[in-house]
Amino acid sequence: MLAGLGLAGAGLSVSPAAARPALRDVQEIDGEMLWIAMAIEISDKCDRIDARTVKGWMQLNDLRNLARDMGYSNRDVLSYVRSDAEKARIRKLGENYMKSQGLDPDNAADLCRLGDAEIARNSRIGVLLRAK
Repeated sequence: MLAGLGLAGAGLSVSPAAARPALRDVQEIDGEMLWIAMAIEISDKCDRIDARTVKGWMQLNDLRNLARDMGYSNRDVLSYVRSDAEKARIRKLGENYMKSQGLDPDNAADLCRLGDAEIARNSRIGVLLRAK
């Protein structure tokens, strides 16, 4: 999901001198990454829905700045967003969210249904999407 924004490869790390939690444990960061990843997945798989790419990039930049304000380095942030393990974990969270809505994450029509619903709700996912 994150690969759609060119975020690929590396492991999670927080500098050992810092007593900060891993970024995956910072809800203000990790929760937003889930919604961004889901919007990307929907726009990639549903022909009638586009991503609001600039809005998504701005949101990612805001998250990076928030992490830096919390004391995380650029390296910490890049390690988090490029981590294959984190991408797999976020994907699983997204799949679980879809299943909780009674939808099949492997079904493009269900991704479209979710996208339509999220756009209509103007949710955190929906604001990152638009109908074509």
